[in-house]
Amino acid sequence: MRWYEEISRAEKRALWSCFAGWGLDGVDTQLFSLVIPTLLATWGIGKGEAGLIGGATLVAGALGGLLAGTLSDRFGRVRTLQITVVWFSLFTFLSAFAQNFDQLLVLKVLQGLGFGGEWTAGAVLLSETINARHRGKAMGIVQSAWGFGWAGAVILYTVVFSLASPEWAWRVLFAAGALPALLVIYLRRNVVEPGRDTCRTKHIHDKQGVFNTAAGIFHRSVIRTTVVGALIGLGAHGGYHAITTWLPTYLKTERHLSVLGTGGYLAVVIVAFILGCFLSAWLQDRIGRRRNVILFALCCAATVNLYVFLPIGDTAMLILSFPLGLFAAGIPATLGALFNELYPQGIRGTGVGFCYNFGRVVSASFPVLIGHMSNSMPLGAALGIDAGIAYGMVVLAALLLPETNRQRAAGPASLVVSETPAPSPK
Repeated sequence: MRWYEEISRAEKRALWSCFAGWGLDGVDTQLFSLVIPTLLATWGIGKGEAGLIGGATLVAGALGGLLAGTLSDRFGRVRTLQITVVWFSLFTFLSAFAQNFDQLLVLKVLQGLGFGGEWTAGAVLLSETINARHRGKAMGIVQSAWGFGWAGAVILYTVVFSLASPEWAWRVLFAAGALPALLVIYLRRNVVEPGRDTCRTKHIHDKQGVFNTAAGIFHRSVIRTTVVGALIGLGAHGGYHAITTWLPTYLKTERHLSVLGTGGYLAVVIVAFILGCFLSAWLQDRIGRRRNVILFALCCAATVNLYVFLPIGDTAMLILSFPLGLFAAGIPATLGALFNELYPQGIRGTGVGFCYNFGRVVSASFPVLIGHMSNSMPLGAALGIDAGIAYGMVVLAALLLPETNRQRAAGPASLVVSETPAPSPK
């Protein structure tokens, strides 16, 4: 951890603020998946309705990420981060008072706008604050906060449901979702907007003023970057959602494995996710963002196909779940640094928000495609092919990008910068 000793106090504050925000975000988000069985029993809703809430929340999160990126370019990274944290905390808290399915659906969608926006604003803030030599390590470590938040949600769920009846326990859990709003107090007092005191920048004006708008990411000078970045986001999210949606079903219904619902399986997946983020954080500052994304994408595709084509039992499945979780975490842990370094400062938030969240929305087609393909072929084969397509898209798109490792990504959020992205280092 010598690198941690080298970064400034301001950088450490930004690092731990984003870590706390993403960790608490993970708690609030994962709580819903844990209380689904209770809602099914308490309200008598169907699995389709519960799935609708989850899906609508993810779509809202993607839209929130797009919006927050544009707002952070206009009003600043720290202010936008504060708004998104308060937003998702408020609507998680209000979800505790929902009286029926329709009310909960609306509140969860509104919550999704906040947690999606929080990732984008935090990613840009951290990227512009941390020294370029250590940006990948910082972004990867912060991404691991989601795994810690996931584990925290499981612990909180276990404690609350052991102390209260199910009819009240889920409401208590959602009410506790207001606590992340306290993070805003720390943000206001300790985290400085990048560029004001920590970075030196130049005022470079775009004559057409296009970088002052969300349309700037489609300007001729960066349109190629936007298209390729969106393809990486699509492939990364498409592969992830294909795995999380269909792999448990495949292993349970066609392989008849029983370990899937155990605490041991969940623990392995969470630990693998956290360690995958750490490994990615360490690697991307050494081998570069592009090589790191390609490496983890190839490993993901290979591991999924081992799952679906090898004859495995419970023990082997539990062992294989570790590398799968490890490799699946490595890609999103790289995207924050990669996307931030692709764009000039004036449209960075918009660009990061678009590339990451375009993939989140459109990737919903991958699980649907597997469902249709499984009508004419085994589910395992459909899953393997679909994952290969998704992660293959990541590899091919990454090959079209320059290496951005250690490029400077700093400057005050209010500035407009050159319309030509910074060249990759030789």
